[in-house]
Amino acid sequence: MKKGDPFPTLLRAFFQEWLAEQRNASIHTIRSYRDTWRLLLRFVAERKKSVVARLTLADISASEVRAFLNHAENERKGTIGTRNCRLSAIRSFFSFVSGKDPELIVHCAEVLAVPVKREPTSAPFYLEPNEVEAILAQPDRSTLAGLRDHVLLSFLYNTGARIQEALDLCPDAIRLDAPNFVRLYGKGQKERICPLWPETVMLLETLLARQPRAPHERIFVNRYGEPLGASGVRFKLAAYVKEAAKTVPTLRSKHITPHSFRHATAVHLVAAGVDITVIRSWLGHVSLDTTNHYAQADLETKRKALERVGVPVTGTATPSWKREASLMEWLDTL
Repeated sequence: MKKGDPFPTLLRAFFQEWLAEQRNASIHTIRSYRDTWRLLLRFVAERKKSVVARLTLADISASEVRAFLNHAENERKGTIGTRNCRLSAIRSFFSFVSGKDPELIVHCAEVLAVPVKREPTSAPFYLEPNEVEAILAQPDRSTLAGLRDHVLLSFLYNTGARIQEALDLCPDAIRLDAPNFVRLYGKGQKERICPLWPETVMLLETLLARQPRAPHERIFVNRYGEPLGASGVRFKLAAYVKEAAKTVPTLRSKHITPHSFRHATAVHLVAAGVDITVIRSWLGHVSLDTTNHYAQADLETKRKALERVGVPVTGTATPSWKREASLMEWLDTL
């Protein structure tokens, strides 16, 4: 990078001082932002026929950011949601810079003006109860790996946890005595408490008995005792879904990921009549609008609501507005 340019110092301060120290961002957020900036810097350097080490802050212009976002969505085949996440990481940096150096406000404002792209809103995808049961029946619980997978998937369905929240689970976050619950740490290190079914508690106790873990050690680990990764869970889940689809054909047309269990938990809680604000707290949503998205998903709930309303009776009497001639005459004069 050019001598005297503030870009290297600002980028380092953004990650070390702002994200890590002042914002206390999670390691997952920091790594996500890091990956965005890696991709952005390489993209801009290639377009300018330069190397990353020679880029300046002026090179990261609004036009380059827009080109990068188009590249991320169209050429890298990313989703609109991924595109917006990339933009959020870039915006966060330029918002930080604008407060650090007033001389750069105009440049920062141009980048900050790059808009978030709207994405189509569709009804959330979820699993039916029989589909969940079929998937949970697949792991071979006689083996340690199969028991671990069964416990993990059961835990995801019980709590509606995000996959990383579940993989970060340690024994000291679980209350095994009544009332049973677990402490989860979600986005922004927000803590929430979720109740546990007695069956889930028994499964966790069985797993810990076969594979003891210290209070601050991760529960879900591989054969080497290392924490499981989300990609590994997705791989194993795909195999279980493939087998379950042999008995439950509806699974063949569905793309199942660990997050599907979170959606299933939300929709099934709605169907059970649980108050939407309770579900919001259960899932750790910041906005109630996010939780309300699940209220429209369950067809069975909609069908029962329609049955309560009943079919309107067709009447034969003349409407009152037609019988009131004087009223109609008065309206005609207006």
